[in-house]
Amino acid sequence: MASAEGKQHDYHIIDPSPWPILSSIGAFVLMFGAVCYMRWLQGAEFQLFGIDMAATFKFWLFAIGLVITLYSMFAWWADTIKEGNEGHHTRVVSIHLRYGMIMFIASEVMFFVAWFWAFFDASLYASEAIQASRTEFLGGQWPPRGLEVLDPWHLPLYNTVILLLSGTTVTWAHHALLHGDRKGLIQGLVLTVALGALFSYVQVYEYMHAPFGFRDSIYGATFFMATGFHGFHVFVGTVFLLVCLFRALAGGFTPEKHFGFEAAAWYWHFVDVVWLFLFFSIYIWGGWGAPLAH
Repeated sequence: MASAEGKQHDYHIIDPSPWPILSSIGAFVLMFGAVCYMRWLQGAEFQLFGIDMAATFKFWLFAIGLVITLYSMFAWWADTIKEGNEGHHTRVVSIHLRYGMIMFIASEVMFFVAWFWAFFDASLYASEAIQASRTEFLGGQWPPRGLEVLDPWHLPLYNTVILLLSGTTVTWAHHALLHGDRKGLIQGLVLTVALGALFSYVQVYEYMHAPFGFRDSIYGATFFMATGFHGFHVFVGTVFLLVCLFRALAGGFTPEKHFGFEAAAWYWHFVDVVWLFLFFSIYIWGGWGAPLAH
């Protein structure tokens, strides 16, 4: 590996790495295994070359793909941290890392735009949705007639307060890091991770007691897809911040070099903002006028 001190430029020429190809293989196996697993759960077949892949592999192929993908992510990011500690992340490289994270969050924004679009399309043009399922939308109203919705001022409001608090604690941790206060950094991260875990627990509890199911209506399908994917992003963000906590406990991050934590904070604030849109558009506006389930 060429030394960072001997370079005559600000760019990082990356050494050959096995992680891109291994990540691609893991992602493919994960996707293929997920299809087999879902077909197996439905009791259906998935024929390929005369073999029922669903019955043969069940969930094992999915598990193998998941392990390969997670290991590749861990090893790849560990190399990135090592490269940063060796001085390869110059000012120009750091700018590019920030651009990369901004583009990733922008792609996530468009991902959620698709689910909001689906929800608003079904809700604003409910009469047209009759063509998709003639057993619902009697009268072409939204939410479907006879459907009880979740009370937005109960668990959803509780989760909103939790995420807003977590946004303040991660900001506190960031300011503590900038001022060299490692104790405040660790305390802020511990509180943020705990609040993220609490949010996930409350959402799982809410799903278990929801008065409608995913397959019951287009309302349930769009509701669970939008809020469920957000819940998955909260889980990913919580793991992201947990890794930052472990790194902080190990003495990582300095006021000058801490982009790993900064990226986690950006992602967490993005998750907060998306939830506010979900809370107001899906829980409050989307369920307006329907009977509430308690």
